[in-house]
Amino acid sequence: MKTMLKPVLAALLLAAAPFTTHAADVTLRVHQMLPPQAAIPAKAITPWIAKVEKESGGRIKVQHFPSMQLGGKPPELFDQAKDGVVDIIWTVLGYTPGRFPKSEVFELPFSSGKAESSSRAFQAFVEKHAMDEFKDVKLIAVHTHGPGMFHSKDPIRKLEDLKGMKVRGGSRVINIMLEQLGATPVGLPVPAVGEALSKGVIQATTIPWEVVPALKVQQIVKNHTGFSGEKGLYTQTFAVVMNKASYDKLPADLKKVIDANSGIETAARFGAAMDAGDKVGLDLAQKAGNNVITLDAAETARWQRAAAGVRAVWYKEVADRGIDGPKLAAEAEALIDRYSKK
Repeated sequence: MKTMLKPVLAALLLAAAPFTTHAADVTLRVHQMLPPQAAIPAKAITPWIAKVEKESGGRIKVQHFPSMQLGGKPPELFDQAKDGVVDIIWTVLGYTPGRFPKSEVFELPFSSGKAESSSRAFQAFVEKHAMDEFKDVKLIAVHTHGPGMFHSKDPIRKLEDLKGMKVRGGSRVINIMLEQLGATPVGLPVPAVGEALSKGVIQATTIPWEVVPALKVQQIVKNHTGFSGEKGLYTQTFAVVMNKASYDKLPADLKKVIDANSGIETAARFGAAMDAGDKVGLDLAQKAGNNVITLDAAETARWQRAAAGVRAVWYKEVADRGIDGPKLAAEAEALIDRYSKK
């Protein structure tokens, strides 16, 4: 009996350990909220894993657990990495309201456009201004998605169409914006959007095109509203972070592998996956014969004016925390413009 129990106990201990080392070999567990076929898991996380494993000569093995398979809810992901429940996570920063006040500047309305260039800008911004918000973890990369827009049961052709509509927002800043625009914001993590639309809990959602395929939004609603110009209604911010102890335990040469797969180029690759996903989502909506609306420049300007008050609200809130909002916003805009021109 003792002989039979030993391998069973060993297997249980191995499964329970978030960080396992055998001689020079290391196993890291990545946890995130979306199904494996979604854009970021398929086109960013999976290639990142392959790159890390290859560059480590096989000495690092990375296990990928999508769709919250290791338990918990999406807002708990950051703390799962911080507390060592898992080794690495990918998450939406806005799921923990007020925790990343400086990073929120990238969520201000009509600030950014393409995700690859905005992600470079966001990474540069965080490294210069907001590393204190990630002091409890090893930051691998931050990034944004592409232009944010509406997906709705009824068409949104003008600002007045939004009045009183229950609309999903993915972060505190986005919900403030929706309220200023006349909607009734409903805070939901992205995995809950499909069911909420189907059951009528919300009449519309704010997501980029990239999310549409994974949630089958093009089958649930038939109207999609975007804006003229390069900049979208909003963006959300994301991070890939690693447990500090998991990183610190690595041999020096394997730390270099993680470091080489962190930073601005990694941020750009995650952003590029978002941009590619936007094309797929748009194509699906068009093939479904859905109503794809782009508001003209004059109507877009009306929305921009209506959303301008979000900045004043955000400036006041962060000022109460000793943060110079206008200065950070100017820095963020300068970085977005700089990387958009490259």
